[in-house]
Amino acid sequence: MSNFLKKYKHFLFIVYLPVYMYCFLWLEARKDLDFTNIHCGLDDKIPFLEIFIIPYLLWFLYVIVIIVYLFFQTDHLEDYYKCVFTLMSGMTTCLFIYYIFPNMQQMRPVSFTHQNICIDIIQFIYKSDTDTNVFPSIHVFNAVAVHVGFVTSYGFRKKKGWKMASRILCILICLSTMFLKQHSLLDVLGGLFLYGIYGTMNYILFPKWRSRGKITGDDHYADRHKGI
Repeated sequence: MSNFLKKYKHFLFIVYLPVYMYCFLWLEARKDLDFTNIHCGLDDKIPFLEIFIIPYLLWFLYVIVIIVYLFFQTDHLEDYYKCVFTLMSGMTTCLFIYYIFPNMQQMRPVSFTHQNICIDIIQFIYKSDTDTNVFPSIHVFNAVAVHVGFVTSYGFRKKKGWKMASRILCILICLSTMFLKQHSLLDVLGGLFLYGIYGTMNYILFPKWRSRGKITGDDHYADRHKGI
């Protein structure tokens, strides 16, 4: 066990998750606040499509599998640190925004014309996940962050098939948040904008840290961002 902890001492994200979940659940439990409704005209033109529950749920597996893969890629830990620092920065920023700017959406269907396994799962999600704390979308931010972390990683940056599959899944996940009426288009754009900030910061900072000997990894960081 001691050898394992010594080799995998970079379990930063594992320590962060319980803290994040505690704060998120506390924010979810807040009531009697002046919540701002997030909505735009295009939201009304986006149909409800229950089939998108599939990519929506795949988000959980997508994030976990990629983080675990990067965690055990010990010869190229820059990939792991870049991804988890981006995730932690964005998720923490989202919590801060939810705290100072309580927001919600009111687009969920009140009733359904038919019943199937997809609708059953959606109803369960609606009951367990409040319609508050939606802007910006953590679902979207994390999907993009792990996609970029995966396709720029040492083991997959040259594998076009895997990169295309990841890109398609990432896009479907982002679309699913709107087709399931979990998020407004504004939430999605907010998540993308937030990733643009932290993704750019990492692109600039990590090469500098590596050059100062703070992070080990291969020397082709910039090339790995081609074809994301």
